[in-house]
Amino acid sequence: MSGPAERFDLVLRGGHVIDPAARRDGIADVAVSGGRIAAVGKNLPDGARAIDVTGSTVLPGMIDTHAHVYKHVTGRFGLDADMCGVRSGVTTLVDQGGPSLMTLPGFRKFIVENAETRVLCFISAYMVGGLEGHLYPSLYGPEQVDVEGTAKAAITNRDIVKGIKAHGEIGGASRWGCEVVKRAKEISRIAGVPIYIHLGQMWPTKDDRSVDPDAIVREIAPLMDEGDILAHPFTRHPGGFISEETGEVHPAVREAIARGVRVDVGHGSHFSFRMARLALAQGIVPFTLGADMHGYNVAPPGEDAEGGDRKANPFYGVAPFSLCHAMTELLSFGMPFREIVKTVTSNAAVVLGMEKEIGTLEEGRAADVSVLDIVPGRWELRDNSGETVIADRAIVPRFVLKDGVRHDADSPLLPRPVPAAEAA
Repeated sequence: MSGPAERFDLVLRGGHVIDPAARRDGIADVAVSGGRIAAVGKNLPDGARAIDVTGSTVLPGMIDTHAHVYKHVTGRFGLDADMCGVRSGVTTLVDQGGPSLMTLPGFRKFIVENAETRVLCFISAYMVGGLEGHLYPSLYGPEQVDVEGTAKAAITNRDIVKGIKAHGEIGGASRWGCEVVKRAKEISRIAGVPIYIHLGQMWPTKDDRSVDPDAIVREIAPLMDEGDILAHPFTRHPGGFISEETGEVHPAVREAIARGVRVDVGHGSHFSFRMARLALAQGIVPFTLGADMHGYNVAPPGEDAEGGDRKANPFYGVAPFSLCHAMTELLSFGMPFREIVKTVTSNAAVVLGMEKEIGTLEEGRAADVSVLDIVPGRWELRDNSGETVIADRAIVPRFVLKDGVRHDADSPLLPRPVPAAEAA
């Protein structure tokens, strides 16, 4: 498309545009007008302003499906939304389980309405939400789940509540079996939204009880329906996708995926290179890629880089990382870049039920755009088990447009890619 220059407010010129939803992959200009995508094509007129993005990759605004940004209310767990969002190359964040039926009004007023980033959530199944990053397991038993109240909160706040968050893991099972997950699933069915289930041990078992991790997965996976999400396929903790007994993907997980259950990476402190190799080699392909950044795996500016009392949290891990850094890791393990792009654009929009609003650069959609650089070299990557791999490319955010407004990727939380030679 083309037209008079005054038609466009801004044109991103000459970038490599990848838009899976629109089946576009090639050099093109992206024009914006009135906070909306006005045109995508070659040799568009400049309009009021033009930005040369030659050599950069231009994507629909990236969507992080696993964030923790209920700052202050969730204690040190919650990060600043815009540091994780527009200032890190991401235009939409999904807080996983921070707000609850009791704290959702505050989440809307103080986080959603004040962020430049679009902030949504999967509401916690637990009445207390994600206080201090689930540090205290006694707050998360079945008696702390209000099925009807949480379903009502989800239904009446559907503009920001896109699902339900709960945990299916060994520590909880040693206390309550899988009753919490069953109640959370009931909430999701009443509310008509998907459930997002954390797999992989989070709390120590009660009184050091012996719990079979595989038995927990065998009980939880069949509870899930098409469109629900299983998280942490590459977790280093027991009770994940890979059987402790066989080293193979659980048959129950395969059956769940076959009937339409989706997989979110949920990187966080859980990510293990060894488990990623195992799962990917056995055909586990993530549908979405949540970074799972929070205050116990990314030290905000001015905080103790060694962790201090943060280490008491079960989610403590060595960082830094970001959504782009997680993309680099998947790329280093052989996942095709265009498939990775789907996980943070079109697929993520589908999970949120927002594919007609975000996740694509089609004309008329919100002008949410992420501009990245793919930098060749020898870059050192390290997981939370201490393993190091060398990547030949690093994905680095440059800037975003959110509703047509530019935000540079200047977050202090962003890791600096480390050349292997420098790391040595």
